[in-house]
Amino acid sequence: MTLHKNHPFHLVDASPWPLLGSLSAMVFMVGLIKWFHFYSLNLLILGTISTLLVMFQWWRDITREGTFQGHHTLKVTMGLRWGMILFITSEVFFFISFFWGFFHSSLSPSIEIGMNWPPKGIETFNPMEIPLLNTLILLTSGLTVTWAHHSLMENNYTQALHGLLVSVILGFYFSVLQGFEYIEAPFTIADTVYGSSFFMATGFHGLHVIIGTTFLLVCLIRHYKNHFSSIHHFGFEAAAWYWHFVDVVWLFLYISIYWWGS
Repeated sequence: MTLHKNHPFHLVDASPWPLLGSLSAMVFMVGLIKWFHFYSLNLLILGTISTLLVMFQWWRDITREGTFQGHHTLKVTMGLRWGMILFITSEVFFFISFFWGFFHSSLSPSIEIGMNWPPKGIETFNPMEIPLLNTLILLTSGLTVTWAHHSLMENNYTQALHGLLVSVILGFYFSVLQGFEYIEAPFTIADTVYGSSFFMATGFHGLHVIIGTTFLLVCLIRHYKNHFSSIHHFGFEAAAWYWHFVDVVWLFLYISIYWWGS
């Protein structure tokens, strides 16, 4: 790698993290299946630890490139922006498939489930209890992320730190409540197409909340270490975009599955 370059682009060095990340994700997935079928956690724990290690080191490398080595020029940042926009667009279509399946089953219930929706024997959640609380938590976290972003743009270090801290706590609180809801659920993923639709859609959203909370936590640590400035903070901006996407998906989930679907 040359120290002096005459272009604004970032030609990345060879990195082991994409390959190791893929292998770790595969081990994690196989460990999840092993846990479901054989009630054995050893492979799942191995996959989780290796995935977390890869995440930590990959984030460390990107932080070093963007913050200390100055590789994230305006041109590079524009590429990162488009990458994040296209990634979130792909995630939108990912969730559209779950909503499509849910509405296909609910608007025209088949004879196998008694031509009823929800199917006979399924006791649904009360949308005015934990689901409503979780909706308020996510909407509030959207506000606190925006508060942190505006504070950052105004060079207000303390308020940006507080906004990010509250956002991370709310994201964690949401996950705890959803876990409690799953434990108390009166039906399982195996209970007709309702159970499958419910747990696939809300489960994948829950996974996205965990990922988004981790993303915001990394931004909180980076902000605490003074990595962001009022004009150079795309890492945080990407996390905020992702979090708002998670918020909007939850609103659709709440209205369609918890409220209308029950």
